[in-house]
Amino acid sequence: MAKRQLLFIRNVILFTFTAFGGAQAHISLLLKYFVKSHRFISEEDLLELNALAQVLPGPASTQTLVGIAYKVGGLRLSITTFLIWIFPSAAVMTFAAISFGKLDQKERFIEILKYIQPIALGIVAFGAYNLSRKVLVSQLSIMLAISSVVATLVLRNAYVFPLAILIGGMVSSAIGTPKEETELRVKLFSNINPKKLSYFIGVLLFMAILGAIINTTSPFSLPIRLFENFYRNGIFIFGGGQVLVPLMFTEFVQMKHYLHASGFLSGFAIQQALPGPTFSFTSYVGALSMKNFGYGIWGQITGGIIAVLGINLPGLILVLFIVPFWDDLKKITRIKHSLTGINAVSVGFIIAAFILLLKPIGIDFLSIGIMAVTFLVLNFTRISPPIIVIAGILLGYFI
Repeated sequence: MAKRQLLFIRNVILFTFTAFGGAQAHISLLLKYFVKSHRFISEEDLLELNALAQVLPGPASTQTLVGIAYKVGGLRLSITTFLIWIFPSAAVMTFAAISFGKLDQKERFIEILKYIQPIALGIVAFGAYNLSRKVLVSQLSIMLAISSVVATLVLRNAYVFPLAILIGGMVSSAIGTPKEETELRVKLFSNINPKKLSYFIGVLLFMAILGAIINTTSPFSLPIRLFENFYRNGIFIFGGGQVLVPLMFTEFVQMKHYLHASGFLSGFAIQQALPGPTFSFTSYVGALSMKNFGYGIWGQITGGIIAVLGINLPGLILVLFIVPFWDDLKKITRIKHSLTGINAVSVGFIIAAFILLLKPIGIDFLSIGIMAVTFLVLNFTRISPPIIVIAGILLGYFI
């Protein structure tokens, strides 16, 4: 068994350094490394774990990988797998934030990244377009998406996101779910461990209360607020990295002014060139936020760690809590139908963020052209975002 787990960890390392392209591309690599090569789990188990990750808030690829590890070696292997998966890209993004913080006043550095921001916006537009085609297939989903766009642009409040997610899920669940499920629900929830459930709810309530009552004059104010902010986002983000980045821009740049749009977009573009989880981008946001509030290098590193742990913890707790009784849970169609509304609202968030992102980069022919070319290349070719981002950096360097 020890040899099998070491082999599993080796494959996790290989997966970590070759996983480009986001959750949709990651599933094929998960199939390669954990089903076809050494048959750690069956293909059916992989697809079911992936389906579970899509239903839950948080990082889909991370949750799927951790779920596989739990099935192979239990809690210890799942935590080891999570750390291996998250550390390399989070470390690179934290270093990028520290470097940007030191160099963002130097004209040459900004000149090199001048094409990166419209490229990043083109990637966001492509994500919104792709997700819209899959999700906005009914009048209800279109209505929910439009409502979330309007709510985001008008209210400009961080609590719009969790409230809209909850309302969207409840509306689509109420409309789409059949009534003949009472007996199955009773059987399912009678098997839930009440102690584990109380721990999970307790952590959620503790973080919410801590974020609400914290003294903003405390020297520890920003790190604790950052953890609460990212933890709350980790609870309510459905749809993976393509939803995470627009939501963070709206909250941390537009609403709370933790960092500037130029720094945010440059970091997002750099992250697109890295393998690993999109959610590691939060380490960049956390580190740069700490720098902008006067913290030194160790404070910035702390910010990166706080952010990446905060955003991942809810999804990690959820998947480890649910996997043991997923066989029963997946039979409840109310959960499946709620995903329709949640995804529709998430699409609305991306569209709203795209509109908000247009302002900081400026609307000129060059920026629009770069955005359009990025979108068209992603839509009509097999060229991946990392190649486009690297090309943009090279153009900025040589031109």
